[in-house]
Amino acid sequence: MAVSSTIYPAYFVSAAAGDRRTSDSGAHPRPEKLGSSSFLLGGAPRFSGLSSATILRFPPNFVRQLSTKARRNCSNIGVAQIVAASWSNSSQSFEAPRSAVSADAVVAPEVAAEDANLGAGGGSESRFVESPVGEAKVSAAVAKAAASLSSDGSLAVHAGERFGRGITTDAITTPVVNTSAYWFNNSDELIDFKEKRHASFEYGRYGNPTTQALEEKMSALERAESTLFVSSGMYASVAMLSSLVPAGGHIVITTDCYRKTRIFIENELPKMGISVTVIDPADIESLKISLDQNNVSLFFSESPTNPFLRCVDIELVSQLCHNKGVLVCIDGTFASPVNQKALTLGADLVLHSATKFIGGHNDVLGGCISGSEELISKISLHHHVIGGVLNPNAAYMILRGMKTLHLRVQNQNSTALRMAQFLEEHPKIIRVYYPGLPSHPEHHIAKRQMTGFGGVVSFEVAGDLNTTKKFVDSLKIPYIAPSFGGCESIVDQPAIMSYWDLSGSERVAKYGIKDNLVRFSFGVEGFEDLKADILQALEKI
Repeated sequence: MAVSSTIYPAYFVSAAAGDRRTSDSGAHPRPEKLGSSSFLLGGAPRFSGLSSATILRFPPNFVRQLSTKARRNCSNIGVAQIVAASWSNSSQSFEAPRSAVSADAVVAPEVAAEDANLGAGGGSESRFVESPVGEAKVSAAVAKAAASLSSDGSLAVHAGERFGRGITTDAITTPVVNTSAYWFNNSDELIDFKEKRHASFEYGRYGNPTTQALEEKMSALERAESTLFVSSGMYASVAMLSSLVPAGGHIVITTDCYRKTRIFIENELPKMGISVTVIDPADIESLKISLDQNNVSLFFSESPTNPFLRCVDIELVSQLCHNKGVLVCIDGTFASPVNQKALTLGADLVLHSATKFIGGHNDVLGGCISGSEELISKISLHHHVIGGVLNPNAAYMILRGMKTLHLRVQNQNSTALRMAQFLEEHPKIIRVYYPGLPSHPEHHIAKRQMTGFGGVVSFEVAGDLNTTKKFVDSLKIPYIAPSFGGCESIVDQPAIMSYWDLSGSERVAKYGIKDNLVRFSFGVEGFEDLKADILQALEKI
């Protein structure tokens, strides 16, 4: 592809053998690693040149001219962004990939180095401070820069990108690094990597710079030390359970949850000798009994739950479990990190289907787990062997979606609460399930641990299966689909969408799913339009 008709003179400078500049993937030259958990930040990084004696140096305006031409001529956004990557000549410090580990080297570095593009100060220091947005250790320079980000909105836009990322570029957006592997300059560098003196992702299954930026953003929002992004929310649950619950172990879950999670726990975990206790989300006494009578490894629950939006008292449950040495993992998909931060309430791990509110545009699959570096590293060990890798293009789409996360969720919170209040008063609605309503059984818990109640409302229509079908089919704005959390409103009748393989009596007896239950995920459409649509559909029944 012809990028420009301009002929740029190439300047040559001396370079020591084995030096390296940025590769055409857009990734940083990788810093040397000291020991197993820190990187050399003060000195100039090593580069490998085009030959053992010379490397090319381009004029200062080369980057911006090439970037403009590339964006003008490339239809592929990934190609355009990667071509825009800077060819820098200055000695600078770089952010070490937190997930730069292979199956042979699984100790993730605990450093985020100063982004040279900020242009502040000289060399970076090799000392660390506690991050103002969580427990993760970051460099003093990054902590100072991030101190100005006091809101989730600013973090959603800038965390993981504005104040340091593992790619050198003058592009505002994080480039998509499409590569299956990462190369080494020579065998000695490979040996250094294997012995943890040199940082690299090594292979696409073990990490990616685009995904790394996404993981850093989520860690900032969840106040976590580390985050692992994977191919789907379901895979995140499977990887977490498979990594942290030993053979012969015991887990406690709650009655109301995503059905596929329940199926995996009931059908697959017993093959590993793992038993399970199922309790009501609010049944603290049953939790105490299970903790006393079983060798429990993990408590795992959604909060709010699917589809009845029940809420677990995360702080109390965490205290009880930790007193017995039991881990707590909360699936916060229905809340999003904007409405609830489970880790600050005491949970050890928080899990999300990023397909929903986090991605927010009904166009990408993904999942993530956030928590301590120790626990995420254990899950990563399993993940690196099994797979379930998030595609870097998907990582870019989720990064883009997260920049409006706070705006979307705040809008959806408002619409859902107003609609829940309206539906609760309507004569053709028997019951409304929404944690923002005083009638909700855990409203007092939701008020204490959530800042907003989410964009999903479940309710029961006055009528049978066919009456409810008619209501759903009469709606004009929402799509009938099995998801939630996106810009477009989505509606489904769980008895049909998720439980049609069971008889009506089985659905009610085991899951509490009645034929007249509706789950409505409100998008970002206008409230009055959605209300009018629901009213006209109710008039049809």
